[in-house]
Amino acid sequence: MSQFSLFFFYLLCFCSILVPCSSQQCPMNFTILRNFGQHASKNSDNSINCRYILQGLRLVQSEYLKKTGYFLPPLNSSQSCWDTYQNLVSEFLPNFTILKNCGFQKNWISQGCMNITSKSEFEKLVPGTLLQDVYTYCNQSLADSNCASCNTRLSQVQASYLNGSQVGNVTECSMYPAIYVAGLVNQFGPLDDDTTQCLFSLDLTGVGAGTKKHNKGVIVGVSVGLGIGLFGLIGGLVFWFMRHKKLKRKKKKRVKIMTRAFSGLESIGHSTTLVRYTIDEIKKATRNFHRDNIVGKGGYGNVYKGVLPDGTEIALKRFKNCSASGDPSFTHEVEVIASVRHVNLLALRGYCTATTPYEGHQRIIVCDLMRNGSLHDHLFGSVQKKLSWAIRQKIALGMARGLAYLHYGAQPSIIHRDIKAGNILLDEEFDAKVADFGLAKFAPEGVTHLSTRVAGTLGYVAPEYALYGQLTERSDVYSFGVLLLELLSGKKALTSTTDNQTSLLTDWAWSQVRRGRALNVIEEGMPDLGPPGIMEKYVLLGVLCSHPQLYARPTMDQIVKIMETNLPVPAIPDRPISIVAEISDIERSASSSGSGGGSGYLSSSTGYQAFTSEGHNQNCNQRRSDELNHSLNQ
Repeated sequence: MSQFSLFFFYLLCFCSILVPCSSQQCPMNFTILRNFGQHASKNSDNSINCRYILQGLRLVQSEYLKKTGYFLPPLNSSQSCWDTYQNLVSEFLPNFTILKNCGFQKNWISQGCMNITSKSEFEKLVPGTLLQDVYTYCNQSLADSNCASCNTRLSQVQASYLNGSQVGNVTECSMYPAIYVAGLVNQFGPLDDDTTQCLFSLDLTGVGAGTKKHNKGVIVGVSVGLGIGLFGLIGGLVFWFMRHKKLKRKKKKRVKIMTRAFSGLESIGHSTTLVRYTIDEIKKATRNFHRDNIVGKGGYGNVYKGVLPDGTEIALKRFKNCSASGDPSFTHEVEVIASVRHVNLLALRGYCTATTPYEGHQRIIVCDLMRNGSLHDHLFGSVQKKLSWAIRQKIALGMARGLAYLHYGAQPSIIHRDIKAGNILLDEEFDAKVADFGLAKFAPEGVTHLSTRVAGTLGYVAPEYALYGQLTERSDVYSFGVLLLELLSGKKALTSTTDNQTSLLTDWAWSQVRRGRALNVIEEGMPDLGPPGIMEKYVLLGVLCSHPQLYARPTMDQIVKIMETNLPVPAIPDRPISIVAEISDIERSASSSGSGGGSGYLSSSTGYQAFTSEGHNQNCNQRRSDELNHSLNQ
């Protein structure tokens, strides 16, 4: 080989190494989205178009996963993939630039959740038993109720095992299970109509199919056109006569019933499986809102029990004092409930909006009826039989998982703001369903809210929220702690003593734990008690979650981790004197602190030891928060 040939050979080798490192042709097939483009072209709202573009990308990723076993394309193909997608989008939205209009970054298309890039990495993270459930419920036609069953399992996967860090918002943790199912689990594949509608809210119905039907329609039209024209003329005259007669009959009755969709709900109906019920269907199901069908009452209105024609039992929340100006609030509630799906959150079945001359403006949401009622019914209501320890532990874990999903699984995160026993519903198996997001508020990541209107129920509201309107996820944690103590003790959050003094459950539980008597918090007469160490652990967790100082409380995902594993409850910091404390309590606390006998952290019979004094405790808030996060993340 000549020196020139050898030089040329080395030059080719050198270039072959450099080129893949700089750029690579996109390996994903975006042409499968061509039939979906017509939908996006009808929207002038950038946020809607960006959401549609994201869903389309996830469909392409599922097809890519099916062929290669990888969720994400190589990093050096990022620019090429965006260019390919942009060329397709430009056919339908000529002046729309994906990266600029949607705020995406180039590398996000190749950087996803928790560094998971392949099928094998995903399957190592999720237990085999849960994956088997996913195959059982998702490897079928995902139409109607099958879609809801599949999504319930997917939300469980995401909430329990995909709650780590993610890069950007292009391939979010919440979408990995759906991409996995569409690409590898469902037998019909990602391009099936029901699959794309259920998992990605994309609809091919009527797109592309019209071309196939067109030619056949032309042939049929030419062959029988004259006959159809004649009969069409006669039919038109008959239709006009019947319509005219019907309108006259309506005028005589002088009754006009109007049902209308309002802004926001039309798009919801197309992107979810929600059913829009008529007011007549609702009246028939509830026996015209009969008082005997009322199963609950709240600040927003009554809750009715109803039965659909097929025998399905439902619960209907009917908003009171409605007006046309209240439409945005109702739209907000429907959007919140319909946007989240989790096994421990109450799912929305449908809604009804109507205006009638007698009932006025009607706004109703429809859910499945929970046969075991609410937690309030079992703790403080008419139900006589006490819950066993096993059932209470199951309910506590279900509540925690549901709230953890609202905080870290939903996008954007949701703060409930009204966690109480009446908003925890129980199904036939006593699985907890967190309900009533009417007071929920979307929380952009990293933002602390300062609310001018405190919403919630007395006794459950966190001090920083009640006093200063400061709302964070840990305000929900406080309410959860109060509710957990109610569940364990059978006592209400607020009670009045014989001398008309107000008593706080959190203060009483704190005093029991401080004296080393945590098991005194457990309700007397509870059947089938659990292991003392586990019951004490739950009491300590309730006291820690309901700590008056925000920094001391764990997060909901940390709470779930403590409940599901053998992790101990971190040491509980001392707390300020209650605002309802008697003078004797204050003097006793001051005496204890002055003598050196007080401690900034609690100790208990199971070894939760104190290590700092009360004076030092006043200067260690930030360090305490860091220690808490460190101990729970080990």
